[in-house]
Amino acid sequence: MKILIADDEFMSLHLLKATLERAGYEVTAVDNGVQAAEILCRPDGPRLALLDWMMPQLDGPSVCREVRSKRSQPYVHITLLTSRNSKQDVVAGLESGADDYLVKPFHPDELKARLRTGLRILQLEDSLVEARENMRYQATHDSLTSLFNRGIIMELLSRELSRSIREKGCTTILLGDLDHFKEINDTRGHVVGDEVLREVARRLLASVRSYDFVGRYGGEEFLIVLNNCDTDGAMMRAEEIRLAIAKTPVTVSNSLVPVCISFGILVSRDWGTLPVEEVLREVDAALYAAKEAGRNCCKLAKPTHQQKQFLP
Repeated sequence: MKILIADDEFMSLHLLKATLERAGYEVTAVDNGVQAAEILCRPDGPRLALLDWMMPQLDGPSVCREVRSKRSQPYVHITLLTSRNSKQDVVAGLESGADDYLVKPFHPDELKARLRTGLRILQLEDSLVEARENMRYQATHDSLTSLFNRGIIMELLSRELSRSIREKGCTTILLGDLDHFKEINDTRGHVVGDEVLREVARRLLASVRSYDFVGRYGGEEFLIVLNNCDTDGAMMRAEEIRLAIAKTPVTVSNSLVPVCISFGILVSRDWGTLPVEEVLREVDAALYAAKEAGRNCCKLAKPTHQQKQFLP
């Protein structure tokens, strides 16, 4: 475990460093508060710190305040070392952001015990952060495919459409549906069907840019939001994604399962200002047209002459 120690007295710093290294810590030693604050505020800085109260340029409590104001995650456990032992000093140290307070001279075993307590607190904090992130992930992602779930992809779509209107940009929406997926489930079983969905999700993600969005819209349907993609590039991008799905069968338990997908496409600039519900209705109609055209193809939603009259 990394630990930072700060003390302007050379001998105290040297002895403390030797004690902690024997205890198995990876020690960074500095002799002033400015250096201590700079190192502790780094994203990859040590998460344990022992700070002498009295130091040049920046004292221990000031370092605590600096760290608390600039680095909230991951948490840094800070212990102040001082010869002051009045209640007022203890309160002042803790209110500056310190987690513990050790009065000099202290026994090495007491120091090690307090650091072990600090480690337990950090481990608990890490567990809570991990649990929070897991809950957040589960609330925003589809459990089978790990894509964005329907609620989040709809929210992202709405946000991107608003941004495109505000910035006079263009967003392309793809609604895809796996062809003959019911037949896969009926003849090969739902376990194979689930593996197909997971592999298709992986291929979809690999086919888009890092700033595009892919979500599971429902069942075997997928919604893709391509940012800054206009009419000229929409069909080409859709065909590239379609081919990424269809060109190679999915391997499940040494068995090859052919898969293909149909896409409806809508380019926001062609339609002007439409609510999300209308956008989805139009792109769904384009998807239906792709199915009617024989599947494994892409169809672009085109506004009628009457609809074009309402474009800005």
